[in-house]
Amino acid sequence: MNSPATSVAGTTAAAATAPTEPQIESLSAITLATRDMPRAVLFYEALGFPMKFGGPQEAFTSFAFGGSYLNLIVDARAPVNWWGRVIIHVSNVDALYRKALAAGLKPSLEPSDAPWGERYFHITDPDGHELSFARPLR
Repeated sequence: MNSPATSVAGTTAAAATAPTEPQIESLSAITLATRDMPRAVLFYEALGFPMKFGGPQEAFTSFAFGGSYLNLIVDARAPVNWWGRVIIHVSNVDALYRKALAAGLKPSLEPSDAPWGERYFHITDPDGHELSFARPLR
């Protein structure tokens, strides 16, 4: 018969050697297809996305912000039909909306407060990818 100390030690040893289940930690990047890289780069730069790699004449471009990346890749299958949306948190939803309008871009709706606790607006990029810019309400 095992004593409590032996049982605890046996459990501890078993737990130490048991494999741990991997955990999903964060979203590193999303890659969107574009048929026209110069046009797509112009759109994302107009919104203030900071380019990290590539550029208008490249087949792959990467924008870095926070700890994430939004990538563009040239693909003849673009534009896409609606597939979902990318949601990006920003410091000021209304200021970004005004910046988009000033750049001649056309968001699909004005900033509004959502019942789930965010202020947001949507805009579609030139290849049909829907983006939502949001900020949690306090």
